[in-house]
Amino acid sequence: MSRLQLALNVTDLDQAIDFYSKLFATPPAKVRPGYANWEISDPPLKLVLFEGPEGATLNHLGVETDAAEEVVAAEARLQADGLETSGIDDTICCFATKVETWVTDPDGARWEWYVKTGDAEQMAHEATPQADGAAACCTPAAAEPIALGTKP
Repeated sequence: MSRLQLALNVTDLDQAIDFYSKLFATPPAKVRPGYANWEISDPPLKLVLFEGPEGATLNHLGVETDAAEEVVAAEARLQADGLETSGIDDTICCFATKVETWVTDPDGARWEWYVKTGDAEQMAHEATPQADGAAACCTPAAAEPIALGTKP
């Protein structure tokens, strides 16, 4: 089996462990001073966190599912675990039509939980703002890279 590895720098390891354990409904496989990792089976992912003041730059992260029902179930689980989501949207984002929800980690990294339902000729749907007023897609306004470890 192959899986994607994602290594992130975080400013508060305990807060990040709590968030990512809820996000993926999986506890970490290993926790050490300044370090944690997960071996997540669904979606297949090796997630590694390093605690420190410096941060990597990224646009957003995402979990692509096979069906809209999985997006709805993920949002319900995230909300039940006390995480604030953007709500379920049918939208155009990244040249695709999608059913999606968004959640932001403690360091400001945005996560998109989505299913692609078709292709689109445009980058984003102009009428899809998030509850906080930010664009709900990787549009130029929303896609400014953030440095993990700094609050947006």
